[in-house]
Amino acid sequence: MSMRRVSRRQFLRRAAGASAAAVGFPYVVASSALGKADATAASDRITLGFIGAGKQSKHLMRSFLNSRGTQVLAACDVDKLKLARGKKIVEDHYKSKTSRPYECKAYGNFRDLLARDDIDAVVISTPDHWHAITVIQSAKAGKDIYCEKPLSQTIVEARAMVNAVRRYGRVFQTGSMQRSDWHFRLGCELVQNGYIGDLKHVTVGVGGPPAADKLPVMPVPDYLDWEMWLGPALWRPYNKELSPHLSWDGFPHWRNHSSFGGGGMTDWGAHHFDIAQWGMGMDESGPVEIIPPDGKDYRVLTYKYASGVTMTRDSANGVLFTGTKGKVETNRGHLRTEPENLKDQKIGPNEIHLYESKNHYVDWLDAVRNRSKPICDIEVGCRSVSVCHLGNIAYKLGRGLKWDPEREVLIGDPDASKLLSRPMRAPWHL
Repeated sequence: MSMRRVSRRQFLRRAAGASAAAVGFPYVVASSALGKADATAASDRITLGFIGAGKQSKHLMRSFLNSRGTQVLAACDVDKLKLARGKKIVEDHYKSKTSRPYECKAYGNFRDLLARDDIDAVVISTPDHWHAITVIQSAKAGKDIYCEKPLSQTIVEARAMVNAVRRYGRVFQTGSMQRSDWHFRLGCELVQNGYIGDLKHVTVGVGGPPAADKLPVMPVPDYLDWEMWLGPALWRPYNKELSPHLSWDGFPHWRNHSSFGGGGMTDWGAHHFDIAQWGMGMDESGPVEIIPPDGKDYRVLTYKYASGVTMTRDSANGVLFTGTKGKVETNRGHLRTEPENLKDQKIGPNEIHLYESKNHYVDWLDAVRNRSKPICDIEVGCRSVSVCHLGNIAYKLGRGLKWDPEREVLIGDPDASKLLSRPMRAPWHL
C-alpha cells in the first residue's frame, strides 16, 4: 500500500470524528502541539496505543513521543497505578507543547484499545506470557506492531505470531534493539565478509534458565487485576516479585519464573543469541543439535549448526565470534577484534552490507510508512527466541536435542516436543 493511500485512509477515517472533536480535544492534534520540529501532516501521522504501561513502557513511551510523525492516543494496563503513570507521561508531554488540554485514553483491557479505528499501531511491552495473544489480536485488528523482546513464551507461539502478522499484512518490529547499534552491525559484517577467516565458534554470555516457582502467597493489591495479569498462564497466587508496586526500586522478576518467562536465556538471550544468529547469517534458520552440559564431554550448553559452526553459552563480553584468522567480540558500546586493527576495517562497496538502522524506533516507524520490513522483523524475532527456548528445553530435560530448523520440529523426541508449546487458561488461546 502506498503512502498516499495510507494517508487518505487515515484522513477519511478520522474525519468521521469531527463532531466528537467539537466538544473535546481532537484525536488528531495540530502540528504545533507536537513541537516546532514536527510539521507532519495530521493525515500522515502514525497514531499509537500502548499495551502495557510498566517499567519498560515508560522508556518506550518517551522514545515514541519524541519521534517525528507520531501521536499517542491511548494506553492499557491491568495495574491502575502504572496505567495512571503512563497516561500522565503522555498528557504531560503534549501539555508542555501547547496550552490546550490533551487526553490519553486509559484502558484496563487491551481489546478495548484494539477496537479503536483511529489507532494505527501498537507498542506491546507486557510480560512475555502475554505477547502471543496481544500480537495476534493486534494483527487481526489491523494494527502494525512493535513488541518487546523476547518475542514469545514458546516456539509454537512464535510461529503463530509470524503467521498472523503475515496473514494480515502488518509491519512488525521485535524490540531486539542491539541490531540498531553500529558496534553489533560492524562486528557481524566483519564475520560475514570473512575478515576472521572461516567462522568456527560463537560464545554468548547470557544468564541461565528460569527457576521453579516457589514464591509465597501474598494478598492481591486493590489496584491490580490479578486474573487479567495472569491471563493465559496457569493460575498461581499473587506475589509482589511478579508485579511490584511502583515505589519498589528493583526490577520485576516474573521472567525468572517459568510460567511467565524464560530466565536469562530469553531475557538477554533475545539480544545476544539474536546477534549470534545475525553474524552467522542464520536469520531464517537455526541450530540442528542442542546439548546441555553433562559434566563430561560438554562443559556448557552447546549448539551445533549444519555448517559445522558451534555456539556455547559461556563467558563472553556479549558475543564472541572466533574464526581461523581472528576474533570479533561485540557488546553495547564495545567492539574488540583480533587483530586489533580489524575494528577499523571499512567494508567495501562490493562486500556484504547488513541492514543499517541508527534508531530502532524510527526504523519501525519508517517501515510502517513504507510498508516494508524493519531491521528486526518478526521472523528474525521468532528464530532468535527459538534458540533461547531450545536451550531451556535441553536444560530442563538434561539431554541432547535434534532440531529441524526448516520444519521447526524436534526429531524423535515426543516428550521434548510437548515443551514447544504450553497449556493456556480458558478463554485464552492462540
